[in-house]
Amino acid sequence: MNPYERYVLPRMIDIACGMGDVMKARSRIVPQAMGEVLEIGIGTGLNLQFYRPDQVTSIVGVDPAAQMQTLALRRAAACGIPVEMIAVDVQGIHAADDRFDTIVMTFTLCSIADPLPALREMLRVLKPGGRLLFCEHGLAPDASVRRWQHRLTPIWKPIAGGCHLNRDIPQLLRDAGFNIGEIATEYLPGPRPMTYIYSGWAQQEALA
Repeated sequence: MNPYERYVLPRMIDIACGMGDVMKARSRIVPQAMGEVLEIGIGTGLNLQFYRPDQVTSIVGVDPAAQMQTLALRRAAACGIPVEMIAVDVQGIHAADDRFDTIVMTFTLCSIADPLPALREMLRVLKPGGRLLFCEHGLAPDASVRRWQHRLTPIWKPIAGGCHLNRDIPQLLRDAGFNIGEIATEYLPGPRPMTYIYSGWAQQEALA
């Protein structure tokens, strides 16, 4: 790992993902978590302030970037919920089938190198009736914005921790076997190729 990835990138991601409108988007999703929670891409722990101690019994945070855990540990100490952080690849979650009541994934799917196996692994460890709560940026509906997303992604990925601007989030969820129960979309303030977000929840069984 080079010095940029070890020291500079975690701080840049923390600043970019902690901006006001991004935090508002997080604050609408994370408080819905209940029971035993798995957070995918916990990073520097920006979501920890939004969990409700009266609803959540424990949090397991998975992130391959161990260098981000210093910031996350500080935030974990203040959240009032037991937090365990594991620096492993999300494609190999070390947990039993049907373990977690809730999985939380915010601004993470864009940077997972191979998203479908990772999503299927999330499906494996999610309890029947449990929910995947997601808030992710991705492919925009406007053709002109999509063109720029496709052009910029190869340039953007190396400087932004592998982030893809052009992933079709709903399609990836469906292809992995999730059923989307609720989804909302919007552009956040900022450059449109980078700010179209999908938020909502999905679960494993067919919805009535």
